[in-house]
Parts: sequence; structure tokens; C-alpha cells
Amino acid sequence: MMKNNHPTLTLVLIWMAWVIVLLAYQAIVPMRLSLQRPDNVLDWTANETLEHSQDNKLYLKGPTMNAQVSWDSEFYLSIATVGYDDPAVRAILPDFAWYLPHFCVAGRDSPCYSLNYAFLPGYPYVTRIVSIPLRVLPLTPIGASTLAGVMVSVLGTLGAMLALYDLTKDELGEAGGLRTAFYLIIFPAGFFLAQVYTEGLFVGSAFGCLAFLRRKQWIAAGLLAMLATWTRVVGIALVIPLAIAWLTELDRKHVDRAMVIRTLAVAAPLAAYGVWRLSPWGQAFTIVEHIFFSREPFVLQRSLDAWGAAWQSFLSDNPQARVYYAVEFAATILGVAACLWTLRSHPGLALFGLAVIVLSLTSGVAQGMHRYVLAVPSIFIVLERIASGLMA
Repeated sequence: MMKNNHPTLTLVLIWMAWVIVLLAYQAIVPMRLSLQRPDNVLDWTANETLEHSQDNKLYLKGPTMNAQVSWDSEFYLSIATVGYDDPAVRAILPDFAWYLPHFCVAGRDSPCYSLNYAFLPGYPYVTRIVSIPLRVLPLTPIGASTLAGVMVSVLGTLGAMLALYDLTKDELGEAGGLRTAFYLIIFPAGFFLAQVYTEGLFVGSAFGCLAFLRRKQWIAAGLLAMLATWTRVVGIALVIPLAIAWLTELDRKHVDRAMVIRTLAVAAPLAAYGVWRLSPWGQAFTIVEHIFFSREPFVLQRSLDAWGAAWQSFLSDNPQARVYYAVEFAATILGVAACLWTLRSHPGLALFGLAVIVLSLTSGVAQGMHRYVLAVPSIFIVLERIASGLMA
């Protein structure tokens, strides 16, 4: 293949085409297709997919880019537009009961905890910053936040594509690096990268950290590791590739400014997690995640039970559940296999990916793996290796 003199421009053009096609697809399809309600794929989805299920969720009813919001988007938009203690969002009491806002209103002096606290501040606060100049447009505050959220997601995805290219171009060549980045956006769950969800910003900051680390630009790597950790808790796993790189450059006989910077970069995701965890945000997060969303780190027995029930759903006569869990299991197996395949050639990337998978699998709930593995860079490297082998 002829050498590409403008690989960055090529990536940007691929990214722009992807954004246009995906957003157009989401706008056009509802005009021609009516879904059959409800969706019985999981035990909670039936009640959430009825015609009027979103009527009490202010942030999911806006006219601006409504195809890009659903489920957790409500909370990201609420935090970005109003803040964590938004009375328009459902809240819980710490006794396992949850209520609509007029029964339990979250606030500084309230015993209630807004469901917003189950979500870290990185993505919604970056969205809030981006929304500020958009307020001059004829949009509602929620509309400005929605547009900003999509912009943050797709720009984060562009950053992830550039990082994947930079991480792989030496091994796979320019064409291989471009294809590796392309596989990220055409992955079956790649559409999450253009929604009001954390995936775009997280992969952008996490993969960006890994790319800067490869270039030995430790300050940038450390800052992006902090942003990734404040976006999703699994960002703390970036300490693994940072520590591996630190050990390879360790010189016990010579301590200088560069070594101090490297050490601070390694500690960055741990520090980011510690600061957040000790803050009121982090303390409320633990309560809301446990009580309402049933998630906790490393709950092995509950996770085994949940995945056992998922397997039974996969074997059931519910076709929706069979397809859903087929994707979940396939994504997980692919992620683990890809990490093991790249363990020798890219140990830092592979171990980071494995940590993301393990943390996600053992959180107590059997769902979401198809989008969680978007943060596993080994998957896209292996897909390119397979494609290159087939084309050889």
C-alpha cells in the first residue's frame, strides 16, 4: 500500500464521516421504524421501555438530539445543567427506598441522596464547560448540555482514534494503524461513543494516556490518567501501564527531576481516585451505587450468581435475552483473548485491558460488558492483526 503522507487528516476524515453517518442514521431510522414495546431483554427493561416510561424524566424528553440520550444520560445532563443535588432527579433514602422528587428532594441538608451521585464528575463537568459558549444558541439549557455532551463524546473518540494509531503504527504500519483506529468506531457497541455517555471521553483520555506514555511524555500521561479516573472508576487501572513504564526507566542510583515527574505520573490515577473517594461525591457514590444500582467492587459471589443467571437467560426461550447475552459473552471472551494475545508485545495495554474486564465482571451486575470492552485497546490491535493475516 502506498505510504500515506497525511495519516492524521485521514483519521479526521474517517471520524467526521462516522459522526455524520451515525447521527443521521439515528435521526432517520425512527422516522421509518416503530419498535415493538416493551423490551423484555432484562428484568428491569420492560418497565423502562413503555411508551410513557420517560415521562417523569425531564432530561430525556428534550427536542435537541433526543436520539443521543437515554438511560444514564439523564444523570449526566442533570449534573452538567444543574449539579448533583438536582431536585428534578430521583433520590433515595439510605434505607433502600427510592422516591420521586416531590417525596424525597436531595439537597445539602437533606437525608436523601440524588441518583446523580452514582456518576463521577469528569464527563458531566467537562460537558458543562463545553456548554457555556453554546448557550448563545437558541437552545434550552438542557439542549445546550445535550449538544455539548455529544461534542465531548465524539471529540473524545477522535482522541482515542489518534492514540490508537500512534500506539500501533510502528508495529502495524500506517495502514494498519489507521485500520486499528477504524475498528474502534465500527465495533458493535461503537455507537455509545457518540451518545451522552462516558465512553467517548473515557477511551479518549485512557488511550491518550497510553499514547503519551509510549512517547515518554509523563506529565500529559498523568493528567489524562486523572481525567480518565474522574470519568470512570476503572480509570484507576491505568496505574498498571504507568507503573510498568516507570519500572523500565527506574535508575536507583540516580534520582533527578525526571524521575520525580515519572513517579508523580504513576501516582496520578491513585491520587485522583483517593481525592474523589474521600470527597462528599465519593462517599455518596458508594451509598447510591450499592442501594439503587446494586454495584460494588469485587463482589465475587454476587457476581458469580449474576453471571450464572445471565447464562440461564442465554439458554432460555426469550430470544431478546439470548441475543443480548450472546453479545455480552462474546465481547467478554474477545476482550480476554485479545489481552492474552497481546500480553507479550504490549504488556501495559494488555494488563490494563484485563483489569478493566475484571473490575467490570465483578461489580455484581451482569450487563454492559459489550460497551465496557471499548476501553480494551488490545481488541482493536488483535482485530487488525487478524485482518492483516487474512489480506496477506
